[in-house]
This record gives sequence, structure tokens and C-alpha cells, in this order.
Amino acid sequence: MHRRQFIQKTALAATAATLLPKINSSHLTTHSSPMLPFTLDLNPGIIGVSANSQAELLQMAIRHGYQSITPFSGQLADMSAEELSEFTAARQAAHISWGSTNLPVQFRESEERFQQDLAQLPRHAAAMRAAGATRMNTWIMPTHPDLHYSANMRQHAERLRACGQILADSGIQLGLEYVGAKTLMARDRFAFIRTLVELQDLLLNIGLANVGYVLDTFHWHCAEDSVEQILALDPASIASVDLNDARADLSRDAQIDGSRHLPLATGVIDLKSFLQALVQINYTGPIRAEPFNQALNDMDNEAALAATHKAMSAAFTLVR
Repeated sequence: MHRRQFIQKTALAATAATLLPKINSSHLTTHSSPMLPFTLDLNPGIIGVSANSQAELLQMAIRHGYQSITPFSGQLADMSAEELSEFTAARQAAHISWGSTNLPVQFRESEERFQQDLAQLPRHAAAMRAAGATRMNTWIMPTHPDLHYSANMRQHAERLRACGQILADSGIQLGLEYVGAKTLMARDRFAFIRTLVELQDLLLNIGLANVGYVLDTFHWHCAEDSVEQILALDPASIASVDLNDARADLSRDAQIDGSRHLPLATGVIDLKSFLQALVQINYTGPIRAEPFNQALNDMDNEAALAATHKAMSAAFTLVR
């Protein structure tokens, strides 16, 4: 489940839906993707694009100039050896690498559901390994209705450790994303992780080398995290990065997780310093947009793909 879907179950999401902004990209210019160590990544669902198959997603990336794509682990698992070989040849011929995909395990709810999903994870991991994809990601909700901080920490550590161990057997990295918006903290009774330093406590409790970070400029901004904290990270511990801008009409503490902008749309977030830090530590993985923006979601596929690529490419020129 995407976080947007999860949050839309709450009254907070209903409020956010009335405040979704329009994209202001009039100052953006068209750029080809600069030669940087990371890749301009295409994850269709988080920009409101519908891609029915792995092959269709590859063609979207080729048409619009993306450099990596999300692996659909379930579809990869269903491919025959011949189909996978043909797809791999087409992907490699286009010089398109793999990005990261959602962890297909619901670890936030009942133990029964968790165990059911966990039993299917080896199949997804094996398919990823066969396709040459090495990154999965998930997010950490910063509150819980029933579990206090230490109990929630214990449950997250135990369940995500179990996932990480299965993924490690297939050479797959799991990235965890903290959610920094303060407006989410009133959602439930108990508070949990919403900053980078708290996420590091969870990683210590998990204790696996293949479980690391997803960095998101929006959450980095909302949590008041710093460039220095990024510079202290091992780039190999970062599975994926999300590049977004924030609303100009809201203070840092009033930002809404389900209402953001494409990179450089407002200039609220210091994307240049964030990207420079990634260049400095030599991060070489995927960077994607995750704006949760209604105007973008309302576009047809081709328009959304073009708008996202334009915004991302413009942001990348900040450190070209």
C-alpha cells in the first residue's frame, strides 16, 4: 500500500484533499539529464501514472528519457525465463537500470497478515535477483493508535529484520523512509519516528547491513534535518531518494504529507544543498519524484511523465 492510500483512510487526508495546489512550473526550462552519479528514476504510481506492465514502463522511460525504472516484483516473478531474457535485453539496450520498489509486506497491521505476506517475500526476492534488481523500500508511520514508542520500536525491528533477512539472501537492500510532517503527529495516540536520528535508532535495533535509508527532501525539510547529517551517511546505505518541493503557503510545521510539489516548483526546500551532499558522498542510486500532487495526478500519462522529467532534470542541473 502506498502511504497516500494509507493516509487517505483518515480525516486528515480529507482535509488535505481540499488544499491540493496547482503545479507552478513556468520558470522551469527543458534540460537533458546531466551526467551525474545517480539516476533519474521513474516510479509511475507516485506521480499518478498508470503503467500496466513492466514492458510498458520501460517504453515510457525510453520515450521520456528516464534512466532507471521501478521493478514490478510480482510481474517479474510471473515471467518465464525466455520473457525475462527478452525484457532484460531490451532494458539493457536502452541503458536503463533498476530503481527501487515497494516492500510487498504489510508489517503495520496484524501478525497474521504480516506472516502471510512474509511467506510470499522469497518469491518476490528471487524474481528481483533473477532480473538484476537490488532495491526495495518502505516507509515508517510516525504514530500508532495502540503501541507506545518502545513497543512500536520492538515490533518494527522484529518484523523488518525478518524481511531484511529474506532480502539479504537475494542480495537486495531494504530502505526505510521516515515521515517528517508534524501535522501527522496528531493522527494517533502514540508518537513514533519522524526524524533521521530516530530512524537510525530503528536501524540499530534491526541490525542488518542491507537495511538502510530512503531519503526524501520533503521529510528532511519538515524534520529540520541537516546537510551535515546526509554527509555523515554511507552512500551504500541509501536505497533510494525522493526529490520534492514543499508548499509556499504553509510553514515548515504546517506542511501536509499528502500535498507537495515537483522539484523547484516553489523553492521552499533547499534542493541544491541536498543534492550537493549526495554528490559529495558519491550516492549512485535512483532519485525519483514523489510529490503527491493532485494537479499532476490529473494529467494524462504522457503529460505527467514529461512534467516530472522536466522538473527533475532542472533540479539536477543545480549540481551539474
